[in-house]
Amino acid sequence: MSNIENQTILITGASGFVATHVVRVFLQRGYRVRGTVRSEQTADKVREIFPQYKGKLSFTIVKDIAQPGAFDEAVKDVQGIIHTASPFSFSAQDQERDLLQPAIRGTSELLEAAKRHAPQVTRIVITSSFAAIVNLRKGYWPEHTYTEADWNPETYEQAKVADGSTAYCASKALAEKAAWEFVDREKPNFTLSTICPPMVYGPVEHHVSSMDRLNESAADIYRFMNGSLKEIPATGFPAWVDVRDVAEAHLRAFESDQAANERFFVTAGNYTYEQVCEILRTKVPGVAKEQVPAGKVDNETPRVYGVSNEKVRTRLGIEFYSLEASVKDTAESLLNLEKKLSQ
Repeated sequence: MSNIENQTILITGASGFVATHVVRVFLQRGYRVRGTVRSEQTADKVREIFPQYKGKLSFTIVKDIAQPGAFDEAVKDVQGIIHTASPFSFSAQDQERDLLQPAIRGTSELLEAAKRHAPQVTRIVITSSFAAIVNLRKGYWPEHTYTEADWNPETYEQAKVADGSTAYCASKALAEKAAWEFVDREKPNFTLSTICPPMVYGPVEHHVSSMDRLNESAADIYRFMNGSLKEIPATGFPAWVDVRDVAEAHLRAFESDQAANERFFVTAGNYTYEQVCEILRTKVPGVAKEQVPAGKVDNETPRVYGVSNEKVRTRLGIEFYSLEASVKDTAESLLNLEKKLSQ
């Protein structure tokens, strides 16, 4: 792509765990970045992470992504859009109000704004999720290998009355489906790519105010380090990827002609919590070994579904971080964060 340094990329939800890494790869590539955040205070916290890119990073305040016209100003004069903003919660009080509507409307509002106010944008990349692929009703489903062809089958009506994790997964699927339906129906100037990662590990770079306010996946690792677990639990979603690979996939999907109107299941493969604990015990010197739970889960690791990253490897050329490198870097970033917050 020519004149990268003259192009501004809008990255929504720019203060999040994944989004911070996405912001970094676009800035490193030479783009200008305009992030959407909910407040000026949040914008300042993101600025602190990237002092060397002061002149290339700007912000637009979007208090509520589901409001009509929420992104009308944000999309003006940008050359590309990466949409990472979406509600994340397994414990919403009202599934429709807190999860389904914000996820679906947030995506639809963004695409609508791009069509109306940003005719110059030719590619939008949306952060979806393995949640939009997985069929929770099938459990571990060992005879199946998930690919981009799979869709979470939950309907809106089912999701409204479902438990937290089912409703969250459905919100990701329904938001992604709404995006594809929009492109199909409206025939806008832009093409779409969606990135569907499973459990996302990797170093914590975004602003965190306390260790009990970690993002979901960092908290997942931290509980194995801080002595709060005595036994290793069953691995709930036994597929993973490093956040740096997810960020790189967004960049390559934005730049690659082969990614136009394509969905990408960005995964490094299967894993277990036993493997995570073994790495923490043996590869991260700063972690107190006696605090990491040991042993087997029910003496037998269950057989689980397979996951295929063939499309991401061949179309986007992604080579994935190893589980060891990812868990090690996550743990070290958490130890550093612990130290920083205790000062």
